[in-house]
Amino acid sequence: MAKAIRIHQNGGPEVLTYEDVEIGAPGPGEVHLVQKAVGLNFIDTYHRSGLYPLPLPFIPGSEGAGDIVAIGKGVKDWKIGDRVAYGTAIGAYASERIIDAQKLVKLPKSISYEQGAAMMLKGLTVQYLLRQTFKVRPGDTLLVHAAAGGIGLILCQWAKALGAIVIGTVSSEEKAKLAKKAGAKHIIFYTREDFAARVKEITKGKLCDVVYDGVGKTTFVGSLDCLKPRGLMVSFGNASGPVEGVNLGILAQKGSLFVTRPTLGSYADTPDTLRKMAKDLMRVVSSGDVKIPIHSRFALADAAKAHEALQGRETTGTTVLLP
Repeated sequence: MAKAIRIHQNGGPEVLTYEDVEIGAPGPGEVHLVQKAVGLNFIDTYHRSGLYPLPLPFIPGSEGAGDIVAIGKGVKDWKIGDRVAYGTAIGAYASERIIDAQKLVKLPKSISYEQGAAMMLKGLTVQYLLRQTFKVRPGDTLLVHAAAGGIGLILCQWAKALGAIVIGTVSSEEKAKLAKKAGAKHIIFYTREDFAARVKEITKGKLCDVVYDGVGKTTFVGSLDCLKPRGLMVSFGNASGPVEGVNLGILAQKGSLFVTRPTLGSYADTPDTLRKMAKDLMRVVSSGDVKIPIHSRFALADAAKAHEALQGRETTGTTVLLP
């Protein structure tokens, strides 16, 4: 018998219930994983609330790390005792789980279980944002919203390693220090500054090649004003609510802009692509170009408290749940 967080109805953090679950044996192509750590991500709150609906009841969470303890038929790439991590498999909020073996990647000994659990969804997201959606090159100017968040801190570090000039928006002095340390050359306090006007000032009117916006509704229009002609707006999250009612004519008025709404699932769409992306991520973490410090830890049983802290913008960087 394992422990897990289950959601029986959509709603606030109070719908996260801690209960016993039967695991069973792994089927063909599956493995039984004992988890050492589970990652916390904003998308978990969307699944919980029903913004991104999943069939009820379900175990939330998409990333974790641990050890393989049993293997189903037909699994050739893994053996019992392997250290593994994953970032694209719903059902993570559990002490143990059955998982599709093709969702797993090898976790090097140089990377801890907590780091592995905290970096997979966020790190793979940053991989496609920087290396595929927009191939960042030395000298490119980037605007990163929520630069001190889990994705933001990884993005700032990796973009700096690629030679980009990073402008980051934050809400507090504490978060400004974190973003600066991670590689943001310029900081904008979006709570008390017009971020579009500050971007124009910082860049001396040249503006940005790309904007990475995981905030959504409240920053979308302002972000368009931060882009050079033919610049790319990457809207990859909805922390303030979904973007609605976009007039495509605005893109023409503001300089033939491009807009994309990417998802990790569309990029890591095959096991081979997932492994290649993970290899790139593991490389930059192992080299030290990207560091994955754990900023907050909660017991798995306290997942509701973790969600409250995340949605209350009380967290910075990465947070893990410990079974």
